[in-house]
Amino acid sequence: MNEFVDMFSNSDPSSVSTSVKLLLLFTVLSLAPGILILMTSFTRIIIVLSFVRTSLATQQMPPNQVLIGIALFLTFFIMSPVFGKVYDDALQPLFSEDITLDEAYDKASVPMKEFMAKHTRQKDLALFMNYRKMDEPQSIQDIPITTLVPAFAISELKTAFQMGFMIFIPFLIIDMAVASVLMSMGMMMLPPVMISLPFKILLFVLVDGWYLITHSLLDGFQ
Repeated sequence: MNEFVDMFSNSDPSSVSTSVKLLLLFTVLSLAPGILILMTSFTRIIIVLSFVRTSLATQQMPPNQVLIGIALFLTFFIMSPVFGKVYDDALQPLFSEDITLDEAYDKASVPMKEFMAKHTRQKDLALFMNYRKMDEPQSIQDIPITTLVPAFAISELKTAFQMGFMIFIPFLIIDMAVASVLMSMGMMMLPPVMISLPFKILLFVLVDGWYLITHSLLDGFQ
């Protein structure tokens, strides 16, 4: 047990053996779902896409697998510069035994913190910093990642719901118009959704809705 602890406490870059690399890999893989959901653009994308499906009232079309697949590939596309910087600055030097594990963690956290801080509202960040009674940070790197991640998450939730509200408005108008027409014709027993669904799909196709949604999501992360 002591030898195992000494292996991690040794700051010599040459001590990063194959077993340590495998352990690091398994640790990253075990944390990958949480990292992907709470530290990237995935949360905003999947929520907005879910709002699109809900506003169209198409039930399970597109299926969950399709929405998650689109969200994953859009996330990797948006985060590719950040992931590339993490690999170049932290993982590659670590695997080459040029830096220690602690140095690799510090270098990997820099681009992730910069990305999250860019899309985190000051009000949300101040909420968690005031709770921990922290002093005002001088730079982004002074913010603990345990504080930045929840602030970034609730900021993304608010942004996603704002986009979802804007998506709902035109389809809600169509539902109200169809319901009014049906009531004026005395067809109150006919569900308005059955009549409005083709019109909502037609509107979404005519305005090239998937392009507009994707364009808005990409612009939001520039």
